[in-house]
Amino acid sequence: MALIQWYPGHIAKAERDLKEQLKKVDVVFEVLDARIPLASHHPDVNSWIGSKPRILILNRMDMIPGSVCREWEQWFKDQGEVPYFTNAKDGKGIKGIKQAAYNVGHQINIKRKEKGMLPRAVRAVVIGFPNVGKSALINRLLGRKAVASARKAGVTRQLQWVRLSEEMELLDAPGVIPNKLHNQENAIKLAICEDIGQAAYDNQRITARFIDLLVELNISDNLEIRYQLNPLEMTGEEYIYNLGKQRFKGDIERATMQLLNDFRKGLMGNLPLEFPPIIS
Repeated sequence: MALIQWYPGHIAKAERDLKEQLKKVDVVFEVLDARIPLASHHPDVNSWIGSKPRILILNRMDMIPGSVCREWEQWFKDQGEVPYFTNAKDGKGIKGIKQAAYNVGHQINIKRKEKGMLPRAVRAVVIGFPNVGKSALINRLLGRKAVASARKAGVTRQLQWVRLSEEMELLDAPGVIPNKLHNQENAIKLAICEDIGQAAYDNQRITARFIDLLVELNISDNLEIRYQLNPLEMTGEEYIYNLGKQRFKGDIERATMQLLNDFRKGLMGNLPLEFPPIIS
């Protein structure tokens, strides 16, 4: 499979601007895709934010089973992190992250008061890969549509401050992505979940790998139920070919996009593409 690489100019500029703005920020909301929490974590985020408080958010909790949410919650806690699960689309979990941010702001203003400084609004930034739901999350926090949001990568193209309340200001940043995707298995998962731009990959190759991945993870039953084709009897490439032949008069690209869009819209059911690593 050809290497998946995607680093458009607006993201390079956004990363430079973000690093500059991070100096002014008190707390960082890092948004991950709950279907792929590890693949959707930017490897440089920890070095960028240093010792600043981080609120870890796994968005799209509605797209994975509750049992897997609980497994990830325990796994992150074992790593010393407190994850917050949200569904920015319907507002679930928003209250918890808002409270967590206000708690951070309260502590910051206690320290300012001890130094003889006046309290001020806490400054937060929302960062993460493209299309993980950052803008939708901000709109939910605000209770109104203040920033553009859509189900595709690259909608937010510049940094934008929005005032949440007297106590908090939020910085909406474009999706950031490493300039080189060294882990190609993670890159494939990002492509399947539409968390990088479509220009980076070939739909048919990505979808074939998606079918194979569901089989490897032992969660491919929904494919047979939905399309009346058993993925255990064929490779991912063969699956797409046969689905195209069976349903779309041999049009493999139509079969490919049907599979991808059904997954991305949650029509296949709750399918995680990662499970917590087993720590031996």
